[in-house]
Amino acid sequence: MKRTHRAFPDLPRWPRANRTESIRHRQDHLRALPHWNRSHHHVLDWPLPADVLARFVECLTGHMVLPVAIVGPLVLNLGTYTLDANGAVCEEDRRDDQVFVPLAHTEGGLSASVQRGITAIALAGGVRTHVLADRMTRDSCFVFRTTEEAATLARWVATQQAAMAAWLADPTNPFRRGTSLASTDAGDDGPPLISTHAILREVDSHVLGPMCHLLYRFTTGDACGPNMITRNAYALNQGFVLARFPRDTGITPLRVFLETNMGGDKKPSHAFFQFPGHGKTVLAEATVPGAVLRRVLRVSSEDIAALEHAGLHGAHASGMQSFAFTPASVIAAIFAATGQDLGMVGTSSMAQATVSRLGDDLHLSIRFSGLEVGTVGGGTSLPHAQAYLQLMDCLGAGKVYRFVQIIAATALCLELSAGASMASAGSQNFLQAHFERGGLR
Repeated sequence: MKRTHRAFPDLPRWPRANRTESIRHRQDHLRALPHWNRSHHHVLDWPLPADVLARFVECLTGHMVLPVAIVGPLVLNLGTYTLDANGAVCEEDRRDDQVFVPLAHTEGGLSASVQRGITAIALAGGVRTHVLADRMTRDSCFVFRTTEEAATLARWVATQQAAMAAWLADPTNPFRRGTSLASTDAGDDGPPLISTHAILREVDSHVLGPMCHLLYRFTTGDACGPNMITRNAYALNQGFVLARFPRDTGITPLRVFLETNMGGDKKPSHAFFQFPGHGKTVLAEATVPGAVLRRVLRVSSEDIAALEHAGLHGAHASGMQSFAFTPASVIAAIFAATGQDLGMVGTSSMAQATVSRLGDDLHLSIRFSGLEVGTVGGGTSLPHAQAYLQLMDCLGAGKVYRFVQIIAATALCLELSAGASMASAGSQNFLQAHFERGGLR
């Protein structure tokens, strides 16, 4: 019996290209929609030349404006860090600094709360920050017929890690001259596939039945690096593992997938909450005297410790993966202002805050297991992003570790202020902030 297909309704032509005529076609179609309001035409006008924005997004049609608050001065003591030959983060120096921080958002009360925390912590001597680790991970998966074959790959890879790193760094590697992605054959017909900025540091394996996951762990310099590690992982899969593993073992995988959810990319995961693997691991800490708590925040160290005790039980009962008051608000606001990948807000916000009473005083800290940011590449090339990165002296090469410390320090200030609002009698201060700045009544 011949199957018939129901005809689809006529769909508008919707080109993804950013040629002038394609942009105009998309905009004209929007203007002609019956529910479009002429008063909204301003979103189709460019604050910058269209070709500037067209480099960052397909189907460019409009733009939006987010208000940006500047808070500060954030007082902090931060480290200067480099990587050693093995990719371990090494602290070389420390310095005191004052920074003004941009927050792009529409969350009423957020900027005021951050500013209040900045004021309190400045009176306490500032925030001290530390960078502990730096890795970006891509998880490829090789599928075999049996578990035994998958385990063979895991054992083989354990003997090949130094060779893999050397292969990526070899200037004669054909994948560094150019590549034809359609055939996976290296050649001179395209840009280099391998990124020299993404350096392979380790390869971990995880066997599940007939599947062997390979976790390639890279450092990516001052770039966030997901595109770099994707390219290098693909090259390793196609040009190293598939070329050598069958030759050495007589085993050929049935399938190869470039990323299969164990890499921590844009998906919060318990593994990378505990251990470094997708971003920079950063700590921020401060000790606030009781007098400052009472004068600026109208609470005592006992009040905040009581809130943390109740909150820890609530977090445990609800199965929260991490525990902090509201770090995502600061992460999202700084990301939006500085051209970061907004898809990484969720993973970058994985945090653990701690509170300890020191008599009348309060020590508080926050740990971010994987801040995924860059100071070069991607959206950091947008004019507004460059302006706000420059404001913090975080624009360009050599600045990414400074940037992550500023983010962590700002988040700690919000943790203190928001926690104090909730710890006030009956949480009245928290209610008042939302009542006054919540928008609709």
